[in-house]
Amino acid sequence: MDHELQIRDTAPDFTLPGTDGKQHGLADYAEYKALVVIFTCNHCPYVKAYDDRIIALQDEFKERGVQFIGINSNEDRNYPEDSFDNMVKKAKEKGLNYPYLRDETQETAHAYGASHTPQIFVFDGGRKLRYKGKIDDNWRDPSRVRERFLSDALSELLEGGDVQNPETYAIGCTIKWQR
Repeated sequence: MDHELQIRDTAPDFTLPGTDGKQHGLADYAEYKALVVIFTCNHCPYVKAYDDRIIALQDEFKERGVQFIGINSNEDRNYPEDSFDNMVKKAKEKGLNYPYLRDETQETAHAYGASHTPQIFVFDGGRKLRYKGKIDDNWRDPSRVRERFLSDALSELLEGGDVQNPETYAIGCTIKWQR
């Protein structure tokens, strides 16, 4: 098992290509009050169930100084749906309102200790980890969500307080590691 980031750890830096044709790194997002790094992909049914909710959350929190970033670390030899070309297609088709980045070497996933898609890491303005885990308590049915873990964590963080529930267990597909 990789080192898993712990609450208050500093965000590991990265430089990754985005579906927008640009390279992206942590420094590109220095002005944001909070950064949400989501390990995600194209093929996982959990991710597909959450895509619209993630887009809505980015819309909801953008004006409050929060930036989301999606990172796909899955190997694409056995999971061709997760290829960079298919990531570009998904970004366009879904109208992703946040950068969608490719972690071909899987070094970023290892550095964060990511294990699932979708898996959330929320960093404060100093890029210290303040929340990690899942988005909410019902991946199947948005109308039955009772606990909005990500939304609550962001609200508490932006109000200057501690995140009351800083860790939840990320559910979803496991990251598809290269052999």
